[in-house]
Amino acid sequence: MGVALNQPLFALALLLLAGLLFWLATRQQRRLGLPGGRLLYEDSGAQRGVEEVLLAEDLGLLGKPDYLVQAKEGLVPVEVKSGRTPNRPFEAHIMQLAAYCALVQRNYDQRPPYGIIRYPQRSFTVPFTAELEAQLLALLAEMRTALAGGEQHRSHQVAARCRACGYLELCPERL
Repeated sequence: MGVALNQPLFALALLLLAGLLFWLATRQQRRLGLPGGRLLYEDSGAQRGVEEVLLAEDLGLLGKPDYLVQAKEGLVPVEVKSGRTPNRPFEAHIMQLAAYCALVQRNYDQRPPYGIIRYPQRSFTVPFTAELEAQLLALLAEMRTALAGGEQHRSHQVAARCRACGYLELCPERL
């Protein structure tokens, strides 16, 4: 008889726990600047090796966004950046996000309506328009042409950027 009285309390406790976990997950998703929806994967360091790298052979492109969310509008890649929060997203970050949108489209057969760049203090929604895709394709073509020419030159004047570069030891133009 004592067991029968505890079953409703146990069920209520489980229900409350499930509600608390859902609330915590939703709060964390909002804190990260992610859109509402189901988190398909994250590649932010907490879950290493969970998903394969996305590949688009026709573009000569591969990579993975930090998060991929199934929002009501469609699949949304999210790229998280550290450092200072700019007034508007950096052009290089926009192109990186466009590359992730193209990768998602080719790997999931769904065109992302937009992507999100998350800086520490603010998130920016970047629509994946035909114009942005054309800019990405032009940039990729320019990169292929430059690589085919063999010789590349440094394209900035920022010493900190050079110090963080993976090619620092090989670069004759390092600052």
